[in-house]
Amino acid sequence: MRPAALAAVAELLELAPYGDPGRLHTEGRTVRAALEDARDQVAGLFGVRSRQIVFTSGGTEAVNAAAWGATRADPGPVVLAEVEHSAVRDASARSAPVVTIPVDGLGRIEPSAVDDALDRCGVEYARAPSVVHCQWANHEVGTVQPVHQVVERCRAAGVLVHVDAVAAAGHVPVDLGALGADLVSVSAHKLGGPPGIGALVVRRGLRLEPFIVGGEQERARRAGLENVAGAVGFGAAAAVLAGPGHLDGEESDARRWTGRLASLAGSVAGVRVFGDPVRRLPHIVCLGIDGVEAEPVLLGLDQAGIAVHSGSSCSSETLEPSPVLVAMGVDAERSLRLSVGWSTSEADIDAFGRSFAAVVAGLRDLRT
Repeated sequence: MRPAALAAVAELLELAPYGDPGRLHTEGRTVRAALEDARDQVAGLFGVRSRQIVFTSGGTEAVNAAAWGATRADPGPVVLAEVEHSAVRDASARSAPVVTIPVDGLGRIEPSAVDDALDRCGVEYARAPSVVHCQWANHEVGTVQPVHQVVERCRAAGVLVHVDAVAAAGHVPVDLGALGADLVSVSAHKLGGPPGIGALVVRRGLRLEPFIVGGEQERARRAGLENVAGAVGFGAAAAVLAGPGHLDGEESDARRWTGRLASLAGSVAGVRVFGDPVRRLPHIVCLGIDGVEAEPVLLGLDQAGIAVHSGSSCSSETLEPSPVLVAMGVDAERSLRLSVGWSTSEADIDAFGRSFAAVVAGLRDLRT
């Protein structure tokens, strides 16, 4: 968490008593004001109106709410690429038949492939899809999608479009007002806010059935007592990023750090970088490592105090190879994802450089 976000959460939690924002007493009104200030801050970062922000428990819930609402409003097939996050793929598959869009070896879709998918829906299902999902950028390899062209095509065809911007928001400029998507998912912890809070950004005038029911919170779009502390932390992080030149500065630093990481890793024989080398997120590098699986490399780096993530079949979340890398046609068993953030320092990059080559070499020696 960014210091500003941590301080905002701590300040709110110190309120005595901490009120329910749905109540009319003084405590409730105090907390309501904090919640709405946070909504304004999040909306300001993304270039939308505060009424478009529906706070959720995170990016996963936002994605599920988008998939649920779109197919409930208009039951039919769903269009997506296989490089979408598992939240998008699983939420879609449970509610509708899925028509997939192919990607190239960099993990990128061609805008014309969206037109082809819309045509396939017409042939196979005799109707347009309920929704097209398109991530702003990939969460494993960092490839940025042609999201503006995809949205334009969907709007021209009269089809709802949901953009998963969880990986991109807070790392590159994300002007949702200019994008014009119907639904966009974002998450606080990806940009230095607290965990357990995110948002679904809903186009003005769009009405969808809520995913979570049982109350009138969030203007009847998401039931349940609001996580005001989380929202306040989200808002504080958003306010920092919205400051003049702040996001540009962090993006520049991140590109410098990941450039060094890629160079250090690439100096080791049999190591390559996956994803688009140019149109990519600034803070993610995905490596392919010949000769060893990623999990032992991850554990070796962890012993050196470096936390990375494996996109292989040995990752902690699943026993299956990465669907993203499978769709790209690359080795899904031996990938390692490195990421940097607002707190990354040159010392962190140097520590990786000192450890990576030795860890890989030691594991390769074990094979012989």
